[in-house]
Amino acid sequence: MNNVAESESRASEDSLYRIRHSLAHVMAQAVLQMREGSTLGFGPPIDDGFYYDFILTSPITDADFPELERRMKRILKQGQRFYREELPADEALARIDEMGEPYKREYAEELVQSRGLEGLTFYRNGQFLDMCDGPHVDTTREIPRDAFKLRSVAGAYWRGDSRNVMMTRIYAWAYDSREALDKAVREYELAQERDHKRLGRELGIFTVDDDIGRGLPLWLPNGTVIRDELEKLANELEFRAGYQRVATPHIAKASLYETTGHLAHYRDSMYPAMEVMEEGEGGESVKEEYILRPMNCPHHHKVYAAAPRSYRDLPVRLAEYGHVYRWEASGAVSGLARVRGMCMNDAHIYCTEEQIGDVFREVIAQYDEAYSILGLTDYFIRLSRWDPNDAKGREKYVDAPEEWERTERILADLLADMQIDYVEGVGEAAFYGPKIDVQFHTVTGRDETVSTVQLDFAVPPRLGLSYTGADGQPHTPYCIHRAPFSTHERFVAFLIEHFGGAFPTWLAPVQVEVITVSDQFADYAGRIVDRLRGHFVRAVEASESDTVSKKIRAGLTRKVPNLVIVGEREAADGTVTLRRYGERKQVTLSLDEFERVLLEAISKRSLALKV
Repeated sequence: MNNVAESESRASEDSLYRIRHSLAHVMAQAVLQMREGSTLGFGPPIDDGFYYDFILTSPITDADFPELERRMKRILKQGQRFYREELPADEALARIDEMGEPYKREYAEELVQSRGLEGLTFYRNGQFLDMCDGPHVDTTREIPRDAFKLRSVAGAYWRGDSRNVMMTRIYAWAYDSREALDKAVREYELAQERDHKRLGRELGIFTVDDDIGRGLPLWLPNGTVIRDELEKLANELEFRAGYQRVATPHIAKASLYETTGHLAHYRDSMYPAMEVMEEGEGGESVKEEYILRPMNCPHHHKVYAAAPRSYRDLPVRLAEYGHVYRWEASGAVSGLARVRGMCMNDAHIYCTEEQIGDVFREVIAQYDEAYSILGLTDYFIRLSRWDPNDAKGREKYVDAPEEWERTERILADLLADMQIDYVEGVGEAAFYGPKIDVQFHTVTGRDETVSTVQLDFAVPPRLGLSYTGADGQPHTPYCIHRAPFSTHERFVAFLIEHFGGAFPTWLAPVQVEVITVSDQFADYAGRIVDRLRGHFVRAVEASESDTVSKKIRAGLTRKVPNLVIVGEREAADGTVTLRRYGERKQVTLSLDEFERVLLEAISKRSLALKV
């Protein structure tokens, strides 16, 4: 049922894993009762429950969940015992043929032939039999009947390959208590409410068009405002820290990526090369290959190399909001979170080995300042290392064990010196060096990488980057890659869900909407809008055709942070009545005072207005 690597990665005594694993069998048994003749794919435990893939004789939808859950609970009540049986390879393959499970047969044959397994294991509970490596509970009575819930139905390609048949995947939550289940369901419902794809559409932030292509989002006017404000913030933080802005092309010759190692270690995530014919020096036609860049760093390395460098010049800090392109698998593309065209909040810092500690401290301080402005506090640090035991390590990482060990030790010692606790992510490093990832606990219950800072020991020497040291000799710099805001796309997706679409005033697409109680006060509303826009405030006047209640409701639906209501009293007194998003209380204050607190909140990038 589960692949061997997945089973081995779990602790065999993990009781919750056993519960989820066993429930996957129970669900499969119930599905085969409801849809006789259906066949099985995989059905592994996952972080919040389990799923199982099927080729069904007739569809199962959410409407079938109550009946399917009733059957599962009936099986649990029966106290079915899980029996383990191990068969030699030939007998095991014959057994799967008898079961009539062609997809299990394909996988079993691969285990036997390519991995050299001499036998396979099966588990039986009641009338259900499955090829499976275990482990399971002893009997179904050990599984709480009120701590699981079917969640959703989705399509999934067999073995994750779009060239294979599409199967039906049924997801379920599973925990060891009703309380834990209820918490997971609440987080899921919150995630649905805050889903950036839904809010992005409703709030006019981005769209995806088939004629443009999957994973290539179009930023709508509201989304472009958010992008611009984040870039403005990053530019200010970088300017104060001594970064120099550069601008580089979206493409480069394939030979550059051959030299840097991207083609050797990152090819699967790159767009195919474009072949063009160019005129050579002697007038002959020469074939060249160009590639859409997956990262900005090769271009920045060439900017660094464009001038002679001395140790007195270092650190050299180069920054760019550069567009990059990565070929994500179709099944992985999702809204703004996983895209194929993105804008990187990127910078590369070239320094000596002695400067690494100071540079990392500066970068982490810059991250802390940016997070403080955005009100982001719930995060932790992951030291992402290479995996020397990875069977595909030569393809995934630069082959330099001593450098890996040395640079990982540099980062570990640095974090210890800064008294920063961290977790380790083995196998999460970049191909050219270890990195520190900032992992956020999202409001929807996930852990997500938002920012990264990477120590690159491998690429600078490949490109011959150098500086003249105090000894008058050439030396190779280290390169530190940093991106506090990740890509615009991924970071905005994170912020949409974090704020639920209700952005603070400085970041909101529309900062103020002026609402009149009747058309006769349109002139006063217009003067307010003009006055605010004169200070570069994104202010608009609400539609004149709707009632006041409809205008307010529309503004709240669009999550405008500040609704300003004006009528006869306000026009006569030179005041406004302010209604803040998320607050029921309305406050009347002079137009001058409103302008002051508004401009102060925007200039300081405050999360709220001080009224």
